[in-house]
Amino acid sequence: MTRVAVAQLPLRVGEPEANRAAAEAAIREAAEAGARLVVLPELVNSGYVFTGAEEARSLAEPADGPTVTAWRRLARDRDLVIVGGFCELAGGAVRNSQVMVDATGTRAVYRKAHLWHDEQDVFTPGDGPAPVVGTALGRIGMMVCYDLEFPEWVRSVGLAGADLLAVSTNWPASPVPQGERPVLVAYAQIAAAANHMFVAVADRCGAERGVDWVCGTSLIGPDGYPLAGPVLRDGPAVLVADCDLTHARNKASGPRNDVHRDRRTDLYWKEERTS
Repeated sequence: MTRVAVAQLPLRVGEPEANRAAAEAAIREAAEAGARLVVLPELVNSGYVFTGAEEARSLAEPADGPTVTAWRRLARDRDLVIVGGFCELAGGAVRNSQVMVDATGTRAVYRKAHLWHDEQDVFTPGDGPAPVVGTALGRIGMMVCYDLEFPEWVRSVGLAGADLLAVSTNWPASPVPQGERPVLVAYAQIAAAANHMFVAVADRCGAERGVDWVCGTSLIGPDGYPLAGPVLRDGPAVLVADCDLTHARNKASGPRNDVHRDRRTDLYWKEERTS
């Protein structure tokens, strides 16, 4: 059994030291609660609502900069796996990135492939697959925010054997009909159910330059139902749940069905269509 934590943080654009302090406090709280895996939101170091590309570049840092270095230290000291988003400067390009660190150091850096709205004016999109990393806890997939809305992308980590998908996000709030759950939370639940894997979502809180957030931080089981959360209220939070990651390796959806085996790839994406 693995205790997993997701942290909802009150981030502020242009306040990297305060943002890093909030992340470190949440990691320590999660570790004190017995968590071995901690997932943090998107763009922890920089905040999100930039005035433009110049401001984002001024807040970006390399993958061996102060944010990731602090997470590596905490992972080593507390024997954790930490996954979190950061504004990265890599090879002259500014990236919306996510890193995984554990007691041995940096395990993977993923650059967000699907850029949302004004991110297209700020970031260079990633051009590599979403990683699935074998850790001491299990096989952990990595993804950032808008990536989760593409079923093909989510399926790719499922097929690569992810036991758990760690999603770092900043979900902007939008109107939700009375009695309904935000559709962005539903994407995470569908991703879990469609691939029979755990999904750990770390969203953010704290209005930033007029933008509010879903605050959809949640832990979802391989049946698609929440184990903890979603928070759905403005304010910091650390949620934990015990997850038997081996349950994600059973893809059966019934006595005669399997969510991966039953795919009809002989019918999908055919070049010729008939009306």
